[in-house]
Amino acid sequence: MRIFEEKQWFDQWWLWALFLFCFGALFIRPVKLFLSGESFSLDTMEPGFWIGLTVMSLVIPVFRLLLLHTEIDDSGITYQFSPFHRSKKRIRWNEVKKCYTRKYQPILEYGGWGLRMGPKGNAYNVKGNFGVQIEFKNGEKLLIGTQNPERAQYIIDKYFKNEGV
Repeated sequence: MRIFEEKQWFDQWWLWALFLFCFGALFIRPVKLFLSGESFSLDTMEPGFWIGLTVMSLVIPVFRLLLLHTEIDDSGITYQFSPFHRSKKRIRWNEVKKCYTRKYQPILEYGGWGLRMGPKGNAYNVKGNFGVQIEFKNGEKLLIGTQNPERAQYIIDKYFKNEGV
């Protein structure tokens, strides 16, 4: 049986550089105080420092845990966007009206990357601008991001017959 399987993380270098920059920016004032020899202790740090440190200490690990796992096979499409989905979600071919890969504009169409809900339907994407577009028989739409649209389309063509696409 032919199958498409893909796992994607938020691993863009610029995103992690931004996190590192923001995390590092928190320590500019404490380091300046320390190097200047002024009175410095962690007890005297402003609440903004502690709030920023707390937020960054939570955001960075959560982004590392985000994983979009997609499988396409003869029975349909399975996807899971961890940690939001505790188990895999299954879309059977008999629920689908149309299914195809397409290039899209993440910011204009869905407001960015991640778990997105909007007028064009829902989207699960972590990077790039290609996705598997699913149009359900009930009128709903779902886009699942992919970094390998050619391979995904090959498997879709093998197992699903699009009417009028």
